[in-house]
Amino acid sequence: MKNAEVQVRRGEAIARGVGMMTEIYADRAENSEIWDIEGNRYIDFAAGIAVVNTGHRHPRVIGAVKEQLDRFTHTCHQVVPYENYVRLAERLNARVPGDFAKKTVFVSTGAEAVENAIKIARAATGRNAVIAFSGGFHGRTFMTMSMTGKVFPYKAGFGAMPGDVYHAPFPIEMHGVSTEHSLAELNRLFKADVDPARVAAIILEPVQGEGGFYPAPKGFMEALRAVCDEHGILLIADEVQTGFARTGKVFCMEHHDVSADLTTMAKGLAGGFPLAAVCGRAEIMDAANPGGLGGTYGGNPIGIAAANAVLDVIDEEELCDRANMLGARLKQRLESLRSDIPEIADIRGPGFMNAVEFNVAGTSTPNPEFTNAIKAEALKHGLILLTCGVYGNVIRFLAPITIQDDVFAEALDIIETSIRSVKAAGI
Repeated sequence: MKNAEVQVRRGEAIARGVGMMTEIYADRAENSEIWDIEGNRYIDFAAGIAVVNTGHRHPRVIGAVKEQLDRFTHTCHQVVPYENYVRLAERLNARVPGDFAKKTVFVSTGAEAVENAIKIARAATGRNAVIAFSGGFHGRTFMTMSMTGKVFPYKAGFGAMPGDVYHAPFPIEMHGVSTEHSLAELNRLFKADVDPARVAAIILEPVQGEGGFYPAPKGFMEALRAVCDEHGILLIADEVQTGFARTGKVFCMEHHDVSADLTTMAKGLAGGFPLAAVCGRAEIMDAANPGGLGGTYGGNPIGIAAANAVLDVIDEEELCDRANMLGARLKQRLESLRSDIPEIADIRGPGFMNAVEFNVAGTSTPNPEFTNAIKAEALKHGLILLTCGVYGNVIRFLAPITIQDDVFAEALDIIETSIRSVKAAGI
């Protein structure tokens, strides 16, 4: 088979709305490398969009899955429960930031986790309204689309969004939005659009993912916590992309001195198997009636077994420390290019959740053409990169945290070569 042949078949069989970032078709993968159906080898700096933080097919994860396969694959936890679901909940309750009793519910996807967090917040507060932030990404279902702060491609063409969702600007200093400005706009919402006594929750990503890898300033997070406490609003941390060692902590909120009431997670939780969760204050999590939460596949035993193994790998291989080391090396290499590449506007991100933003040289105008050219050039050299940001001018780096040292060094060389090549081409 050839990639081009399958691509033709895909065009005839798969809905156009399912976007594709490459036209290479995977045949096998191991740790940080993927081989396509033609035998070409690629270094994976996408990790399934921050899913395989522990690498493709980590032996510990695969071993746990095989063991579970030999026992049972599905009973529906609401019908015939299983112990490893309880054990994983206990482990997450202990690991999610917050010095209070917690409970957890498992679902299948990040969007489903966010939807359930809103359900729980509404049940606990008796309120309806939700506040999210510009540039944030929370999913593609209707409720999560309404909270996502980016129109194209996520909202375009899908009609009216669910009501009682409001947006405030996310603080990004380099784009002229300070913490003070963002908080002032939040207060303006309270004065002009929604009574804070009607707001069930404020939701944000501790580091915006799809929006451009912008970290929430510490002062902003502390101020949000104070606003929520003042008005009886719940704070939801969407850790779907930031969780499980990606930012140098098991959860990104550990970088802050305050805790969320509810935390959503998915992606890296189960090392490549579909699993998501909501974890939060026990009394809040218990607000929904029995049967109000869950789902047929929620907490599938295969994903649960994988997730228990992922937590073991993070601890035993010290992946938080490794994320910090890898991110520091990557950012140092990118910083070394600044003097020759004036298009580099910013290099940022905690741990190994890093990004570089490109503008037209000498201006503040986003430069998506330059950005996409680098991504395409890197792919020619066997490196898979992702872009993000409202203007598409950010490259985000999401390699497995278990990436081999020699493969990482090879990837850094490709990144530098690709950036210099695009600059030399005058794009």
